[in-house]
Amino acid sequence: MKFNLDDIRIQPGKELNLAKQPTRIEPVYSSKAEYHELLANHVAQLSKLQNILYADNRYAVLLIFQAMDAAGKDSAIKHVMSGVNPQGCQVYSFKHPSATELEHDFLWRTTQCLPERGRIGIFNRSYYEEVLIVRVHPEILERQNIPDDLTQNGQVWDNRYRSIVDHEQHLHCNGTRIVKCYLHLSKEEQRKRFLDRIDDQEKNWKFSVADLEERKYWDKYMEAYERCLQETSTKEAPWYAVPADDKKNARLIVSRIVLDTLESLSLKYPETSPERRKELLEIRKCLEKKNGE
Repeated sequence: MKFNLDDIRIQPGKELNLAKQPTRIEPVYSSKAEYHELLANHVAQLSKLQNILYADNRYAVLLIFQAMDAAGKDSAIKHVMSGVNPQGCQVYSFKHPSATELEHDFLWRTTQCLPERGRIGIFNRSYYEEVLIVRVHPEILERQNIPDDLTQNGQVWDNRYRSIVDHEQHLHCNGTRIVKCYLHLSKEEQRKRFLDRIDDQEKNWKFSVADLEERKYWDKYMEAYERCLQETSTKEAPWYAVPADDKKNARLIVSRIVLDTLESLSLKYPETSPERRKELLEIRKCLEKKNGE
């Protein structure tokens, strides 16, 4: 892939203007056939590295996906992770918090779903909803019973950004590598995809009137995403603003991001001690004598 991921990595400490971040770029594939070939190659590499990650059992990987409706989160997860052993991968989709979850801090429910060492965890939406949808719809915050002195003058958002950064730094220091993908979709492309969901009866189930209502808040969402990405992209847990108007391109870019993350971990299969090797050779002799029975 002739594409530099640094071009879409949100740089820590730098002011971000999402309007200047592309939602569509030159395709990294030249044809549909090459797209399938590249993706298959990426999936095969991911499968191999995931097996080593599982055997190595020192690191965990957490992939976080955030986006506007119809940006392609589900399909990206489905295609990119299609070759990964289900035993080594866990996918969680976080909807509106339950009454029990609302009785805890905003990180509580997702913390319980963090991947174990040796596994890949995927959050389809995440604790970031608490500085995105909740910021766009402040009435949600009012129902969370947060003390008044912590919500004055917008203090709650700065506190949550800091909590998120500290949380992710803590996870990094304990072996969890975090990669965050914001699928950057244009408003016009969302409109086209909504129309497609209406016109194609097999996709009708995907469309909700609530999606149309949220579209009215597009500008506010862009402001919330802009501030969120700017405040929480770090060297240890970077955000990538993945151009999402071309789904195929987005999938290839996401798979490359995941591959780069796994390749950076110096993964290896556990070494066999001389004693263990000797034991295995003795067992092999026994199996040979019994013709493998």
